[in-house]
Amino acid sequence: MADDLQAEQTPGFKVGEKKTIDEYHKLDANDEAMQRYKQSLGLGGGTPIGDPNDPRTCIIKSLALEVKGRPDITIDLTQPGSVDSLSKHPFTIKEGTTYQMKVVFTVNNEVLSGLKYIQSIKRKGIRVGKDQEMIGSFAPNTTDNPEYVKRFSEEEAPSGMLARGHYEASVRFADDDNRTHLEFNWSFDIAKDWK
Repeated sequence: MADDLQAEQTPGFKVGEKKTIDEYHKLDANDEAMQRYKQSLGLGGGTPIGDPNDPRTCIIKSLALEVKGRPDITIDLTQPGSVDSLSKHPFTIKEGTTYQMKVVFTVNNEVLSGLKYIQSIKRKGIRVGKDQEMIGSFAPNTTDNPEYVKRFSEEEAPSGMLARGHYEASVRFADDDNRTHLEFNWSFDIAKDWK
């Protein structure tokens, strides 16, 4: 894994001990604050829907670029070969556009702690940006909550003649244990107008 996709570490932060779903349910059953924390993770109602034979903890289903007044540009990551084709088929973003990224994912069989989206952007081989977005911690999906949707902070595409051109991006979804759940490359063009 390239250094560009290493997660930033918070000084003094130490990852807690992993617990099973059953251990979370039994944890401080009479503690009101702990009950609220468990609810914030989504531990509660519904029947687990994850495949116990699937070793993946987190399954990234799609990534979308949302722009008000335009159809979303959605990348369906569940289709075979979809990740491999991302860097070969760039999409266009109009310069100066305000956009928001959205990820849809599921969690399988255990609590996912500290999921992060890490992205490094290069132009002509030179890194021009690195972003890290904390997505959060999540319980396994259930019939009551079949998938998670996270919208990132709004951003503005660069503008001006010097900003226009082709960009290459590397993306990694990782958790607090530094496990990689998905890593891929994609590309986009900043242009004067939508194509």
